[in-house]
Amino acid sequence: MVDTTFLVATQLLSLFPSQPISIPLQTLRQGVPLPPALDDSEPPAEHAIYSSVLHTQATGTILLRVLHGGLVIEVSSLSTEVPALRFIFPGAIISSPAIFLWESTELHVLTVANTGSLFRIVIPIETGRELWRAQTTNVWHREHLFKNMEDAQGGLVHVQGIHSVLVGSRNGSLLRLENDYGSEDSYDDWTETVFQHSSFLSSLTSFLPLSGGNPESLGIISIATHPWPTDIGHTWTLSRDRTLRFWKVKIGCVASKTLPPGHESDSMAGASKYNGRHNILLDATPQTLLRVFTTPVREEHIYVIVFIPTISSPSSGGTFHVLDTVSDQLYEVGKIESPEETAHCHLQDFIIAGNTIWALWDRQGQSIVGKTMMNVERFHEGFRAEAWTMSCYASEPELTPAYLEEHLLSPGSMTEKFFEAIMRPGMFSALTLRMAIDQYSDVCLSMPGTKPPQLTAVYATTSEQIAAVVGCTVTLHRDPHTGAYQHAHYWSALKRDWEGFIARCREIERSARRPLALGVQDQNEIMIVERERAGLLVKEDLAIWLRRLLATSSTISDPQYDLLGTLWYLRSSLGPQTLQDLENRMMDILRQEISFTIPEILKDQTDRFNFREEMDQQTNQWISAKLHSFTNLDAAIRTALDVIGGFNVEVKREEDEVELLLPPPHSNWSQALITAYISKTVDARYELALVLITMLFFLSEDVSDWDPALLSEIFAVFRGIAMLRYVSRQPILAASETSPSSDSSAADDVISRMRNMNVSLSNKTLLSPHYSVIHRLVGQSDGTDVLPDAAHRYLDATGLLQSVGPGNATQYEVIFCDNLRLLGFYGASRELLSWLPRTPGVSYVQARLWLNMGKVDDAAHLFEKLAGSFSNHVSNLFKLGSWAHHEVSFAQLAISVAPPDADTSSLWSTVIHGLTELALYEDAYASILSTPFKHLQRECVSQLAYQMCDENAIDQLMSFNFAGLADEVEEALAFKARNMDPRVQPSYSRILYTWFIRRGDYRNAALAMYQRARRLQDLITDPTLFASLAEEQLEAYNLAINAFSLVDSRNAWVLLPLPTDQTYESQPRKRRRLMRHVPENKYTPGRFDTDIIRLTDIQYDSALLSSQIDIIRRDPAILSSPEFMLPPPTIVLRLAQANRFTLAMTTARSLSVDMTDLFNHLTTQCLRLSRNPDAVMQEDTSDWLLNDDLASWSGTPIERGWRYLRQSLQQYDNAETNYKYAKATLETILGADRTSSPPPWLINILEENHHEYLIRISLRYDNLEAAIEHTLSLIRKSDLRLAREASENACSTWLPYTLIDQVLIAASQAATSLPKLSTLRSDISSRVKRMQKLSQPTQ
Repeated sequence: MVDTTFLVATQLLSLFPSQPISIPLQTLRQGVPLPPALDDSEPPAEHAIYSSVLHTQATGTILLRVLHGGLVIEVSSLSTEVPALRFIFPGAIISSPAIFLWESTELHVLTVANTGSLFRIVIPIETGRELWRAQTTNVWHREHLFKNMEDAQGGLVHVQGIHSVLVGSRNGSLLRLENDYGSEDSYDDWTETVFQHSSFLSSLTSFLPLSGGNPESLGIISIATHPWPTDIGHTWTLSRDRTLRFWKVKIGCVASKTLPPGHESDSMAGASKYNGRHNILLDATPQTLLRVFTTPVREEHIYVIVFIPTISSPSSGGTFHVLDTVSDQLYEVGKIESPEETAHCHLQDFIIAGNTIWALWDRQGQSIVGKTMMNVERFHEGFRAEAWTMSCYASEPELTPAYLEEHLLSPGSMTEKFFEAIMRPGMFSALTLRMAIDQYSDVCLSMPGTKPPQLTAVYATTSEQIAAVVGCTVTLHRDPHTGAYQHAHYWSALKRDWEGFIARCREIERSARRPLALGVQDQNEIMIVERERAGLLVKEDLAIWLRRLLATSSTISDPQYDLLGTLWYLRSSLGPQTLQDLENRMMDILRQEISFTIPEILKDQTDRFNFREEMDQQTNQWISAKLHSFTNLDAAIRTALDVIGGFNVEVKREEDEVELLLPPPHSNWSQALITAYISKTVDARYELALVLITMLFFLSEDVSDWDPALLSEIFAVFRGIAMLRYVSRQPILAASETSPSSDSSAADDVISRMRNMNVSLSNKTLLSPHYSVIHRLVGQSDGTDVLPDAAHRYLDATGLLQSVGPGNATQYEVIFCDNLRLLGFYGASRELLSWLPRTPGVSYVQARLWLNMGKVDDAAHLFEKLAGSFSNHVSNLFKLGSWAHHEVSFAQLAISVAPPDADTSSLWSTVIHGLTELALYEDAYASILSTPFKHLQRECVSQLAYQMCDENAIDQLMSFNFAGLADEVEEALAFKARNMDPRVQPSYSRILYTWFIRRGDYRNAALAMYQRARRLQDLITDPTLFASLAEEQLEAYNLAINAFSLVDSRNAWVLLPLPTDQTYESQPRKRRRLMRHVPENKYTPGRFDTDIIRLTDIQYDSALLSSQIDIIRRDPAILSSPEFMLPPPTIVLRLAQANRFTLAMTTARSLSVDMTDLFNHLTTQCLRLSRNPDAVMQEDTSDWLLNDDLASWSGTPIERGWRYLRQSLQQYDNAETNYKYAKATLETILGADRTSSPPPWLINILEENHHEYLIRISLRYDNLEAAIEHTLSLIRKSDLRLAREASENACSTWLPYTLIDQVLIAASQAATSLPKLSTLRSDISSRVKRMQKLSQPTQ
């Protein structure tokens, strides 16, 4: 095999997924018009019209491209992932900008715009792979305005270096601009010098009418200098009349030489007849026709290679002339004729690398590269050049209508097949698809009629838009005569629509693939740049080489590959339908289990599909004879298998070992090129493998005698290469495409924004890269980026071609499918797994894939077949996906097969928690009781209780006995009850109350409810929450009271912890606030002070809350007060003021509130009623007389009112109160009118219980007659008691003589005589005598 090369390339869009950084440039020149919009005849805006490559050790490979019709220069790195820079110019770029590296710290871009300006853009860079990533804000530029603007607008620009720029004019003169750049701070001043191509005399004679010169012939179309950096400042130019001129820096043109034209046809366009003879001029468009180089052997010689094109020649594309520049003279050394393959091709670029000429040709929009070598070191002995070797892209299908017809023969819908064809990686770039669908949508929107909604919808990705929009205007019609649907017309129209869209894609892609430039990378790798792609010239491997020779019907000199030539002829003799059916049947065989021998399978398939019957007899006989003529067919087949499955993995170099220690990261470009190479070699190997399968079908009657191992290997190799081919054709569709933000650097400059309208990306979408699945897989591998070694290393590492039989799946095949699954390519992984036999490894990956795709039951079914010690791992897999049912199932299975001494605590935990999560509470409870791990029981029982509470399974929870674990459940519920918000469901305090009630622990049940009530009390800080929370709190108090009622009165108390820093308040009814989140280890009396809570305490709190609820319900305005929780005295007072005396009295008694003010108010109402009953009854405050009890009484309202007062005193005033309410009533009556007579029943009450008080109150109000009467009544009552009692108890009839003396003194001092005063004195005297007599001792 000869070392031949071919081209591999990738779309540039896929290399830069991030948005480029746009930097607009302003011009100093005034009155510059806005740039015109792009014409439809020009390349698309994102297709480059010029490109150049800079490769250095410091920067790697830097690519410069001119976009948007010359308005934008893009600088990007192919060696790193640094975002690209885009410089937006005020005018179009003229010809050839250049980029240079200055002192390893700056990149200089020099270019001339048609505004008459020379721009120098300086990009600071950092070492390593960061380049300008952190330096974009430090990018700066300078502008030089040409003295004569026409010099810049009509000339050819060539940048010699960072200090020199050349401009060739149409009249043959040369403008040279020079400066002395030092740094940003230096003054960047350019000097302009114009040199003419001839002397003054010759310039005058050119105007004479007899002169034979053509003015257009002087136009310079190509300029060349020695590659920079160099100290050679000379310049060489080529004019349209093929005249090569040699210019020196200070002198100008010193030599010229006219080169002969090539073998052109007489009718060549561009030829002009002047003076009776043909003067064939070269195209006026600037071209790369000159290159300058030197050799170390002859340093004083400077060589120039000039290419003279012959576009119309049928045998060559032109001639390369090699000239030597010595002593200011030009001498022709030799010439090299272009090969026949370049006929009618255009030379786009050529470079000299060492002693080799590399030429890039444009052959009808496709790139081809030619190579020839010169004897540079021996030019003095005679010029000699080797024959040309041409390289192009490997053959790939074009989506022509004929190919699409063949493609539709495969299974699947028409739309699916068309969509799959255009989305195949490498077929069309993402930019091409975006432009095509935009153009297609615009055409559809311009059509009259109703617009389908698909045209105006917004889509996340280009692929989604294509699938939805293409064909949306095609509708299914009915036959106007029969009414039947015209399906045939519909499918025909839909097919034409898709074919039209694909033709549009092909046209755009053809423009994207036009070649632009050549470049050189490390190790003399030749790089090609196209409008929208970049690639390398790489070596063909054996499979690609054989595939190319077989496809071009070239003779293979090596006889060991004769079998492949014969089989390729067999393939070419079959029709597309036959080949497609053959391939489909082979794929069906791969998807089925191998249950029979391969000869039996082939025999069965040929019985159903015998393509030999469709072949002509002569071809059939010739191929059969040819195959039987091989003396060792097995060896020939194994040679073919080696070609398909073999890889040239070279021995590792020392450099590779260093790379393994510190592997350099793959750049996007190198990774994409490796992917492209893999796709090409896999396609070639697949076609070679397919011809072997075709041979097996052709010889199906004879293969039964073949070696079974050989047949198995053929099937295994075909399966492996088919798997690789399938993956290489699967695209990674972009997840989303977002609109980039507008450039903020020119946000305030309206003029700049207007200039940049036609190059702005604000109305476009940021296209995502269109990769192959292989691209992601290659990104995970390490090693060299050199092709083809990198591709072969990866393919060899996959191990897919190492299988020896289809009945088994190797470890490599299983790992490959699993890698696809791990990367998220579920469809590709599922398809490849269907080609493998159902081994345990395949079943495992298939089950994992079902898990990823959410087919849990299918995954569980496969995992059950792999049960055993594997069950624990499977259970963990289901746990990761939160599929508890299967997690529990496999954990139980793992427990059942675990050895006796194995630690199964984690499995038991999985089972218990899983059953709890699945709400299988009885099973979970049984598992808790069954587990042999006590610590696990304690941990899981609380979780079970919590889960059942959360799911409202309280009744079921209470039905469980929890033998030996009741304390843990109780502690868990108590912890939640103390620390959870009592408003949140489930209500753990209620659940805990139920727990204690069910177990007869009424004290703790009461405690649970009391704590809930206290927690609710702490939450009633917002008046809006009072209505709901107070009712719940009252209910909790009542439940606590009910529970305490079932406890023995001696034990009706509980203890509550109080923090030690809190002291007991003086008011016994004032409760302390309960702490939240009290730690379990401190919830004991030993760590905290305690508060004893009795039944009466809870009853008091309940009564107070009930009163507060009632008073607020009656007067909601209370809630507007900050202190809306009224204290007991205030509540009673408000009830009294509202004349709700009965409720006020019951409330006061319940809350132990003094009712003095209450009875004072009631007495006042009775007095008012006595004075003016009619007026009182008309008031709203008289409703207390209309309640059910008082309304049923007989008598007047006055009588009923005083009767109500009397009964109230009898009910609530007694010895315990010291009859203070009767006293208060009397004082109220006397205070209102001291002359009035109190009710007799009130006097009787006080005479029976507080006689002395009557005497004192009478003295206080100067009612001496009443005081005398009450004193007489007191003495007589005492005398009666003395008469009834024995004489020895006479001392017990004590009288308040001091008080009596006060009555006597007051009476004696009265202004009027008191009739009963004498009687009082007489009774007192008799009393004294009698007591003296009784006090004498008995004789």
